[in-house]
Amino acid sequence: MATAGAAGTSGRTYSFKVVLLGEGCVGKTSLVLRYCENKFNDKHITTLQASFLTKKLNITGKRVNLAIWDTAGQERFHALGPIYYRDSNGAILVYDITDEDSFEKVKLISYVESVPDTELIPYCIVGNKIDLDKDRHVSVEDAESYAESVGAKHYHTSAKLNKGIEELFLDLCKHLNRKMNNNVLLITEKLNCACL
Repeated sequence: MATAGAAGTSGRTYSFKVVLLGEGCVGKTSLVLRYCENKFNDKHITTLQASFLTKKLNITGKRVNLAIWDTAGQERFHALGPIYYRDSNGAILVYDITDEDSFEKVKLISYVESVPDTELIPYCIVGNKIDLDKDRHVSVEDAESYAESVGAKHYHTSAKLNKGIEELFLDLCKHLNRKMNNNVLLITEKLNCACL
């Protein structure tokens, strides 16, 4: 859930919760570790429960505290998904460019519909492991076309090479920041309206 600090634009701190979703072995944990701690581990470690890391940012003069939730991707954990993305401000749907099935599963993720009474959560679609482009099974055209069809932005990343990750999180935070500013402006306008 997004929260804002003291009134006024200076001194405000935004807190955003972002959740990573996708099949197991697509690199969700690697993306989070690379972004938050600049670490990469070549050995696969299965995520058995959701965990989160935080990152503090300064975006256009505003402080942002970003809580990034890394979820388990195995089928047996899918039922827990709604628990982790409840009250989230954004989502990152990750697939492995060498695994067409992981891309098809991204298409099936219907987290917005499974969270009742919530407004649309901004999300983006990420093709991870671009360092393995020679083994690609999901075409760039198909992925970008699908993302456009659902109104999401598509990113190409490699946790191993540290490519595209900073842009991904920065763009999403800027989007969430704008959304929060628009909500604050709407609330302020309503409070100043004589019709309340």
